[in-house]
Amino acid sequence: MTATWTPPAGPGFSYSDTVAGYVVEHTGDRIALRTLDGGPVTLHLTPATCAQQLRNLGAPYRDVTGELDRQLVPGMLLFSYGPVYTGEQGRHFQADRITVVGDPQCPHPQETPGWWTDQLRVLAGFYRRSQFGDGAPDFDAYRTEIRSSGEKAVYGVQETDTISRLVYGMATAYLLTGEEEYLDVAEAGSRYLHENLRFHDEAADVVHWYHGIDKQPLGERKLFASEFGDEHRSLPAYEQIYALVGLAQTYRITGDPVIRQDLEDTVRLFEEYFADPRLGGYYSHIDPVTLGPHDDSLGPNRSRKNWNSVGDHAPAYLINLYLATGEERHLRMLEHTFDMIVEHMPDRSPDPSPFVNERFHADWSPDRSWGWQQDHAVVGHNLKIAWNLMRMQSLRPKREYRALAEQLGATMPGIGRDAQRGGWYDLMERRAVDGRHAFAQHDRKTWWQQEQAVLAYLLLAAHTGEGEYLRHAREASAFYNAFFLDHDAGAVHFTVLAQGIPYAVGNEQLKGSHAMSMYHKAELCFLAETYTRLLIRGEPLDLWFRPRADADFADRILRVAPDLLPPGRVVLDRVLIDGEPWTDFDPEGMTVRLPPTDRRLTVRVRLRPVASTPRPDEGGPGP
Repeated sequence: MTATWTPPAGPGFSYSDTVAGYVVEHTGDRIALRTLDGGPVTLHLTPATCAQQLRNLGAPYRDVTGELDRQLVPGMLLFSYGPVYTGEQGRHFQADRITVVGDPQCPHPQETPGWWTDQLRVLAGFYRRSQFGDGAPDFDAYRTEIRSSGEKAVYGVQETDTISRLVYGMATAYLLTGEEEYLDVAEAGSRYLHENLRFHDEAADVVHWYHGIDKQPLGERKLFASEFGDEHRSLPAYEQIYALVGLAQTYRITGDPVIRQDLEDTVRLFEEYFADPRLGGYYSHIDPVTLGPHDDSLGPNRSRKNWNSVGDHAPAYLINLYLATGEERHLRMLEHTFDMIVEHMPDRSPDPSPFVNERFHADWSPDRSWGWQQDHAVVGHNLKIAWNLMRMQSLRPKREYRALAEQLGATMPGIGRDAQRGGWYDLMERRAVDGRHAFAQHDRKTWWQQEQAVLAYLLLAAHTGEGEYLRHAREASAFYNAFFLDHDAGAVHFTVLAQGIPYAVGNEQLKGSHAMSMYHKAELCFLAETYTRLLIRGEPLDLWFRPRADADFADRILRVAPDLLPPGRVVLDRVLIDGEPWTDFDPEGMTVRLPPTDRRLTVRVRLRPVASTPRPDEGGPGP
C-alpha cells in the first residue's frame, strides 16, 4: 500500500529571503517597495523588526529602528531579510532585519568623499596584520592561505600571483593615503618576487615567473609550472599576467628600475612565446620546457586562447604600465588586445547568446567543451569587458569599443543581476532555455563580480551621462557594502548566498587563497573613489607618489593620471614635493617634471575635474 502525502491546511510553506527595493510609501507597519526591476513588494514590519544604517568597513553599527519614519522617505534604497509566507494571496514578506542604504540628506553614502579610501585603509591593516603581525614585512613568512579570522596557514605554497596581488593592494593603499607603511610592504614584496620567484632565461632574454614556493617543515621547493588541475604542468598566461599586477602598480609610484626591467622582460615573454603573430591574440598556455603553445603535453590546453590570455593584460598590468611610461609600444599592445576582444568574443552565430565567447581554438573558433567552463558564461568577465572597453575608449576611441561596451551594459542586468535581492551572479548558461539563462552550478555571488559591475557602470555613466547606468553602479555598490564586508573578523567575504548570507564552506570561507588576496578589493576601492570623485560628483582627488632618486622615468617625467579617463575631463591642479609647492607640471597631460636629486621624493598631487564637465543624469531614485 502506498502512502499519500496530503499538504497541510493553511497558508503554505515558508522560507527566508532578501528583497532589495526603493521605498514608495511607508505607512504604519507596512513599506511599499519597488524592486530593482520595478516590481511591487510590500514589507510587513513586526515589533521585533530591527534596522541599521549601511556602514563602511571598520565603522560602528548604527541602529535606526526608532528612526524609520524619518529614514524611509520615497526613493530610499533598502535591503530587507526575513520570513516569506506563501499562500493563495501570493507572497507575504516579513521584515526581520532591514539595512537602510542612506538617509534623506545622503542617499548614497558610498559616494561620500573618502568612503572607499577608508575601506582600503582597513583592508590594508587586516592583510598586513594577518601576514606579518606587528613586525617588519618579512615575505619569507608570507602564506597564501588566510582563514576567515585572519589567521594564516603555518605551511603551504607561497603563490607568486597572490603575493603580487597583495603588493598591488598595499601600493594602492599608499596611492590613496600617503601612509608609508603600506608602500614598505609593497616594496618588500616586489623585492621578494624579484629575488625568489623570478626566472631569467638568459638565452631568450625573457622573464618567467615561478608558480610558487612550497614551504614545508623540512625545507622548501620551488614550483616552476602550475600546480592546478586545469593547468597542471604548463605555464598559463594568466599566472604570468597576474605576477605583474603588483609590480606595475608599485613601479608607477616609485620608478624602481629593477621592477621596470622585470615588467619589460615579461612583456617580451608574452610577445615572443604566447602571441599568435598570424591570427592575433595570445595563447592561454605554453609548455614549460619548449615554451611552445602547440605541444601535445598541454593536453586540452594545446593551441588554445581564452579571455584571460587576451583580455586580462589590460586591467592587470598593461594599463598601469602605459600610464607610468606613455610608451607607444605598450599602447599598441593594448589596442591589439581590445581589437581582438571586439573582433572575436561577441557571439555572431545565427542564434547568438548575449554573453561573449570566452574560450577559443587557435583559429578563434569558439571552444564550448573545455573543462569546467563548457558553454557557461562568467558574468563578471562580460562586465569586465564593458568596463575595460570604456577605459580604452578614453585613450583610443573606436566605434566598436563603445558599441560592445554599451551592448553588454544594456543586456547584462536582465540576465546576470538579481533583480529581487540585488547583486550579480557568478556562472550562468550562455544559452537560454524557455527564455531563461539557468545557473550553471549555483546562484551564489562572489566579491569580484560585484567589483566589475560597480566599475563598469560608473564608467559607462561617466562617458554617456545615462542615469540608468549610474543607478546600476549605485545598486551594485550598495549590495557589496551591505553584504560582503566582514564587520566581525575583517576584510571581505569571498562568496555570499543569493540572499547575501556569507557562504563559509571550503576555500570560499578563506580571506586568502589561490583566488583571493588584495587585488580586486583594492582595485575597487581605488577606482570607485577615482571615478566617483572626478567623474560623477565633480570633486578633487589627492594621490601620493614616492619616486626614487634612480627612478626609471624617461626625462624624469612622473605621470600621475590615476586611470584612463575621458579626455578633457580632469586636470592636474596642484603639486607638492616634500611638502613644498612645485610648479613644473603639465595640467592637461597630468605629468610632473621631477627635480634632479640624489634622494627620494614625496610627491602629492591634486587632480581636479574641469568645471564645465557635465555630471551624469541622476536618473531618478529607481525603476
